[in-house]
Amino acid sequence: MMRTVIPGALTILSAYPDPPFDVMKDGAATGFDIELMRAVASHLSLELRPLPFEGENFNDIFAGLAQGKCDAVISGTTITPERAAIVRFSKPYLEFNQGVAVNRRLTSGATSTADLRGLTAGIQKGNTSDFVAKRLLAQGDIAGIKYYPYDGIGTALDDLQAGRIGLVIKLFPVISWLTRDRSDLEVAMQVPTHEKLGIAFAPERADLRDAVDAAIAALRESGEFAKLQAAWPGTGATM
Repeated sequence: MMRTVIPGALTILSAYPDPPFDVMKDGAATGFDIELMRAVASHLSLELRPLPFEGENFNDIFAGLAQGKCDAVISGTTITPERAAIVRFSKPYLEFNQGVAVNRRLTSGATSTADLRGLTAGIQKGNTSDFVAKRLLAQGDIAGIKYYPYDGIGTALDDLQAGRIGLVIKLFPVISWLTRDRSDLEVAMQVPTHEKLGIAFAPERADLRDAVDAAIAALRESGEFAKLQAAWPGTGATM
């Protein structure tokens, strides 16, 4: 049996809320990422053990691998050179752009980043949306950046709805999900970042990484991967 932190179980660490990837529903972990790893665990004859990340900065989630708290990190996680320097990533399994949400009452008709001038962007700490925000700030397309704890995305959207900030940047499927029940908000545009999502492992665990990659390939071949995408709207992009 594959060596894991807890024998017989695949322990994963995810940050919530991050729908449609990571969702808490009636106290139980679910979402595309969770159900994908549940299927992977079953393929490897392991039980899935999902744990919540509770830090303020998303980049701190990877410490769980070094500390032996989990076997893998999966949380709509973009593969970046900085992250790849400290963890071992799986093959990419999905690809998305960043989405920009605005208050449709206050910023109507926004179709390009030039329409965001004078506005402050809300960003979660450690999120790759920060790269986009910093670029827009340097270009003069936005006026400033306000940072929120990773689990403070709801507060950021409340601030956007109240007009205290002018936009929120987040991975497109996630911001689309989070704004769908907020009639004052809309995802006005995508910023083409082409971010590839991957599963992170400790650097020395190439064996586990390879086993998970093989399991996902088998799930694609069987059609189970596509079924999971259909069950979680917004995850339709594939690699």
